[in-house]
Amino acid sequence: MEESLGEWVERTLAMLYGEDRAPGVSKELAELVAGYRGRIGPPVQQRRWDQGDALLITYADSIVGEDAVPLAVLHRFLRRHVGKRVSFVHLLPFFPWSSDDGFSVVDFREVEEKVGGWEEVEALGREYRLAVDGVINHVSQESAYIRGFLADDPRYANFAIALPPETDTRSVLRTRNLPLLHDYRKGDGTTVWLWTTFSRDQVDLNYQNPAVLLEMVDVLLFYAARGARMIRLDAIPYLWKRLGSSCAHLPETHAIIKLLRRVLDAVAPHVLLLTETNVPHEENMAYFGDRGDEAQVIYNFSLAPLILFSIAVGDATHLTAWAAGVRKVGDGATYLNITATHDGIGMRPTEGLLSEEQRQVLLELAREHHGDITGKRNPDGSIAPYELNLNYFDAVNHPDSDEPMAVQVRRFMLSQAIPLSFIGIPGIYIHSLLGSRNDLAGVARSGRARSINREQLVEGELDAELAEPESLRAMVFAEYCRLLEIRATEPCLHPDAEQEVLELGSGCFALRRTAGDRRLTALHNVTPGLIAVEAGQGGAVDLLTGERLAGGSVPLGPYQVRWLVEGAVSPCASGGGI
Repeated sequence: MEESLGEWVERTLAMLYGEDRAPGVSKELAELVAGYRGRIGPPVQQRRWDQGDALLITYADSIVGEDAVPLAVLHRFLRRHVGKRVSFVHLLPFFPWSSDDGFSVVDFREVEEKVGGWEEVEALGREYRLAVDGVINHVSQESAYIRGFLADDPRYANFAIALPPETDTRSVLRTRNLPLLHDYRKGDGTTVWLWTTFSRDQVDLNYQNPAVLLEMVDVLLFYAARGARMIRLDAIPYLWKRLGSSCAHLPETHAIIKLLRRVLDAVAPHVLLLTETNVPHEENMAYFGDRGDEAQVIYNFSLAPLILFSIAVGDATHLTAWAAGVRKVGDGATYLNITATHDGIGMRPTEGLLSEEQRQVLLELAREHHGDITGKRNPDGSIAPYELNLNYFDAVNHPDSDEPMAVQVRRFMLSQAIPLSFIGIPGIYIHSLLGSRNDLAGVARSGRARSINREQLVEGELDAELAEPESLRAMVFAEYCRLLEIRATEPCLHPDAEQEVLELGSGCFALRRTAGDRRLTALHNVTPGLIAVEAGQGGAVDLLTGERLAGGSVPLGPYQVRWLVEGAVSPCASGGGI
């Protein structure tokens, strides 16, 4: 007999909290979920995703103006310039916060008044599919949860994890070169040492307390009621702690994600779960669960460093080898394909894919291109590279280069075109869309390496640059918009369309995407020279240039991209292209 939802929930809660506590927790969870029935309306569009989808990643205040709050300025910018070329807008944490540009959340249910209010958030959500951060692994030390815990408020008892300072925590996976335990003064004057995976101001929540789980379920359902169509689970691999283990990717963590998915499926089935897991590829894939019953979407974190490496050395061999193992998971699960984000370019996703010598190429590139490297502490006390901190345009182009800007834009747009043709949904960071460069002044102001790709733009100045066709921003933005418009018309680029990786020589990264009887071959020349490949596409049209190719050898100029479809009529009228 098939297990009912209620039986599954109670069995999962028994795994987490024991047979004795599970019925009570299950009852509270059912009452909580019932309270949201009717509060979360169905979306106007019921579709899951298609080739017209692209996700824009932005802070609420990435663009500021003089006459409106930043959220309203962002919305105005999107209406004026972007329109429907993107469908999802991922607002990075816009809640009251105390550090880390929003990821030390003080209050999950409020909007930081400096950026706007729920009215602006919901207005954006009526026009775009809103993605909201669920920063549920940790909270600010200034939050009610931690202040209450330190004050011995019974409502927040056991909301944090207190350990003796001499506890052996060497087995715990570290993503920072910082202590795992930090000291805090309690209301009675005593000192307590709390678990902090990321920083002193980001205190981990204790999910071994079911009250924490219930509170975070309530928070996520609150976001759904406010119009969220996707929830990004930040730092989710570290949710459950067990001393003596790495405290990463534990079975209890996966069980909680599956529970969150079941809860959303019950009252908000249109809300997708996206897991943020900046880890090696096989560990990352585990967050799809069993045939996609966990997260519907995971970041394709290995893309960013492998694309960068391919362009840096003019050789796509390692990108091709990795991509050959990336397959469609199912109609209910897909990838979010990214290069840049608000964070750096992850080095952990290259583990097992690049040798130490090849990884060193990326580290040296980051330093040479005026970036930095964030390290993580290993169990033996040594420090290993965790991420490269630099803007992606300046990752693929040296900031001091005297190359013509058109060449630099072509190289950059090659790096961006790969995620647009790869199986999944493209995720586009706002500073990639707008051709931003290293914000060294921002790093100097904040003293933090990650600020290099978090520049705050002024609306009037941005409008002026976009109005100047020869400016870097205008060139990048125009070509991005063109690629997105063409992509939206092509069924072979549907996230569920089949993908085959072709081996056409080290200088070319090649994909074949198939939808029914229609085939698209995406060719990417990662070298600065002219190459030719045998793509096997007789009588094809390049959707990006309108050029009709007779078949046989296909020429590719330096950093050129081609989207070849057999017998297609090209939507490209200008004959341009990258």
